[in-house]
Amino acid sequence: MTGELSDAVGLRPLTDDDMQLIDRLWQLYWHDLSQSRGSLPNSAGLFKTAHLENFRAHPDDYPGFLITYGDSPAGFAFVTGATRALRTIGEFFVVRGVRRRGVGEHVARTLIERYPGQWEIAFQDNNPGAPQFWRRVVTDIVGDAWREEWRPVPDKPHIAPDHWLLFRIAEVD
Repeated sequence: MTGELSDAVGLRPLTDDDMQLIDRLWQLYWHDLSQSRGSLPNSAGLFKTAHLENFRAHPDDYPGFLITYGDSPAGFAFVTGATRALRTIGEFFVVRGVRRRGVGEHVARTLIERYPGQWEIAFQDNNPGAPQFWRRVVTDIVGDAWREEWRPVPDKPHIAPDHWLLFRIAEVD
């Protein structure tokens, strides 16, 4: 990422004041996922927020982060298992207006390196761009010291299996 771009990208922990903003970004996120999952909004025109509510209920173990680009909100990320031995990216979203500019890669790398230890990152193969994006990010961080697995989505046989990347980030002394 060029210096100019890295100066424009912000990543900070969520605050209570961010919750309405995250609610709106969440709808954009699920709209994007609906392309690969075939999900539809409810009768009020809203996508489900169950995962988001779980993150909010356990902020120490599921810390959330706001992604900004300049002065604008540009997405969010949640780390699952921040207080445990195994971490995952719970949810990760970058608005379309700043995709393919290095914003997501910068944020993903920053978050992963912030939490050393064992990692597993999941995505659906049919989520456009996700396989290439996550393989590139993980390879940039750990080289070829990672492996892949496919696992069925629990209780959702109609959804393509989750694709998992497994790797470890060493503790820095």
